[in-house]
Amino acid sequence: MITGERMAAVDENAAALGVARKQLMESSGHAVARAVRDVADTGSSVAIVAGRGNNGGDAFVAVRFLEGYETTTLLLGRAETIGTEIARENWDALECADYDVREVTDSQAFDLPDADVIVDAMLGTGISGDLREPAATAARAINDADATVVAVDVPSGFDADGGDHADNRVEADHVVTFHDVKPGLEALDAEITVADIGIPDAAERFVGPGDVDLARPTDREGRPYVIGGGPYTGAPALAAQSALRAGAELSFVAAPDSVTGEIQGYSEDLIVQPYEGDVLTPDQVDGLVETAERYENVVVLGPGLGTADETLEAVCQFLESYTGRAVVDADALAVVPDVDTDATLVCTPNRGELERMGGPDADSLADIADEIESFAADLGHVVLVKGADDVITDGSRTRISRSGTPGMKVGGTGDTLAGIVAALMEHAEPLDAAGAGAHVNGLAGERLAEDGGYGYLATDLLEEIPAVLWGETDV
Repeated sequence: MITGERMAAVDENAAALGVARKQLMESSGHAVARAVRDVADTGSSVAIVAGRGNNGGDAFVAVRFLEGYETTTLLLGRAETIGTEIARENWDALECADYDVREVTDSQAFDLPDADVIVDAMLGTGISGDLREPAATAARAINDADATVVAVDVPSGFDADGGDHADNRVEADHVVTFHDVKPGLEALDAEITVADIGIPDAAERFVGPGDVDLARPTDREGRPYVIGGGPYTGAPALAAQSALRAGAELSFVAAPDSVTGEIQGYSEDLIVQPYEGDVLTPDQVDGLVETAERYENVVVLGPGLGTADETLEAVCQFLESYTGRAVVDADALAVVPDVDTDATLVCTPNRGELERMGGPDADSLADIADEIESFAADLGHVVLVKGADDVITDGSRTRISRSGTPGMKVGGTGDTLAGIVAALMEHAEPLDAAGAGAHVNGLAGERLAEDGGYGYLATDLLEEIPAVLWGETDV
């Protein structure tokens, strides 16, 4: 099962792998035509009601595979406003081949011809809520018609993310959905066909540009709260700065007062909040939890904390009390397997840290992705294991990020990753934020390697993060 939002990401990943969207549309249209042939004999009349997006484009392709049928294609809107180039090309092909195609520019003038089959291709995934004109008028006409209704991907008015169905929806008899079933479709009183349109498994398995689009912030939002520092000061500063670079509105660092001046010295953009002592101890936990819960921060727990017994005890107590979202990194990871927590965690170990947590070990993380998935299932949290290939899993779904370069072995790149993931978690689901964060961090390293080989530092990555997320770059 796949949501409409995730399906859009997979489509984009497939294109990045070399499977052109035009090729996928051809396969989708052919699948729709097969469904029409299954419900109506040659010579039957077919009315196609199409929108101006790729859902309509799929139907335009289907018309070419319905030779022997009497087809009429109604486009809701003007042809020059068709939203994508490939859909427009397929409309043009119908016009040039002298098919019966008509533009509907006024909902009051919508005239649905008598037909044996109606193909609903008005709105696909990504659209939710009640239908608006001219789709609302068209839907009423479709539902009132004495015809078999075949919907393309989802019936118009169906929310492919939440499974809700608008009150003025199209009532389909058959649904041809692509690649995988969408949530809620199986509850409809309709026959569901899942069509394989040639999207490779790699489009779901490997993190790509679609995953970055899915997690990319659309506005400054969120205030990550980095709890780190003590023995080390650079790590929390890097995590906090990378969160800002990835779209956070503000970035806070809670650290012992003995090192807050040094941490603040790395960047005037950080808000550093001191507490008494040289390291984190249980005495500070209640205050840290209260602050994180009150402001609903995404916490980054671990950078630079060290491994003092009292610090690890404090980490345990924090996780036992905290109920929000957190990225757990570095020294804090060791306690996670033994802690009962209601928090939503993304754990970001490297290979050695994963093994110390009780996870599997191998030279190639991709080769043991299934074992890491099982480990995450037992752990009950999202795990992002850092290596030449990063493995990201929530225990049932697993993705692999292949971005990055050997130059990223330099210290601090794991801290930048933690900050990016925290920023993306402000609006993206944990698995999506973790996958996109790993990919963005790796692509930032690739950009640096193009210019400077392996001699770059983790601080250099900070400058590249915005370019990867929002700039002119091939993600």
